[in-house]
Amino acid sequence: MSFVEYSDFIQDGDVAIVHLGHNSVTPVKVQHGAQTQTRYGVIRHSTDLIGQRYGSKVTCSKGGWVHVLHPTPELWTVSLPHRTQILYTTDIAMVTMMLELKPGSVVCESGTGSGSLSHAILRTIAPTGHLHTVEFHQQRAEKVVEEFKEHRVDQLVTVRNQDVCKDGFGVTGVADAVFLDIPSPWEAVGHAKAAMKKHGGRLCSFSPCIEQVQRTCEALTEQGFEEIRSLEILLRVHNVRPVTLQLPDFGPDSSDSSSQAGPEALKEAPPSATPNHASLKIKTTTPPREMPGHTGYLTFATKPRT
Repeated sequence: MSFVEYSDFIQDGDVAIVHLGHNSVTPVKVQHGAQTQTRYGVIRHSTDLIGQRYGSKVTCSKGGWVHVLHPTPELWTVSLPHRTQILYTTDIAMVTMMLELKPGSVVCESGTGSGSLSHAILRTIAPTGHLHTVEFHQQRAEKVVEEFKEHRVDQLVTVRNQDVCKDGFGVTGVADAVFLDIPSPWEAVGHAKAAMKKHGGRLCSFSPCIEQVQRTCEALTEQGFEEIRSLEILLRVHNVRPVTLQLPDFGPDSSDSSSQAGPEALKEAPPSATPNHASLKIKTTTPPREMPGHTGYLTFATKPRT
């Protein structure tokens, strides 16, 4: 099992994603002889998981069942243990596209946090790229190193425990792209520029406050970055539901004898003579009454060729 390579069967030592229901998933470290408690009963790793295909339907001890899924960055994002605020798939997708990441890309990131974006980057740049990620907090840095090894992507990433605003990324002239998710990104713009390749590259900064965006844009301009633009991504999921529409009544046909008799004849017609108009069943979408609001601003810029 690896987050960047698909495996067919669950093996001892894998990290599997147990799907309990809609919006209810949890990661499980598969170990011989271990058990996992769920609201549907116990899952015994030795008999219920090891050797089974990913995607299998597993029956728990109480008779309920779950699905065991292969881990992906998207599933990890919605199930990981939160050590910090994280980026979700809506923003991650835009970051990956706008930074122009591809297999073989070299990326610098700060801070690592809970590793949500890091896993998405690693899948995109595998198998020949590399991620240099910097985390200021020592315990978080140590924990994410353990997770990268557990997820078998440690060969693609280097984790440094340092202050990126003072010490930079620890590399110079190697990065195709840089991502900043720190309280004062404007203080790291110079280090980001130094880490990028001479032929240029892309930079992204994530900030929740517009004042941070303003100061970052000023620093990017001073450092000679071009194509500076800020975006805010809001996800609006429409609900699909069936509705019944009554077909419009345009009155009696002009060839009908009752219409030729004039309006007085229509008034005297009994109710049973009035035709039942047909209806039409269709599916339509309606916007949500509530939707997730602001998460943060994504500021993108390009370092020109030097």
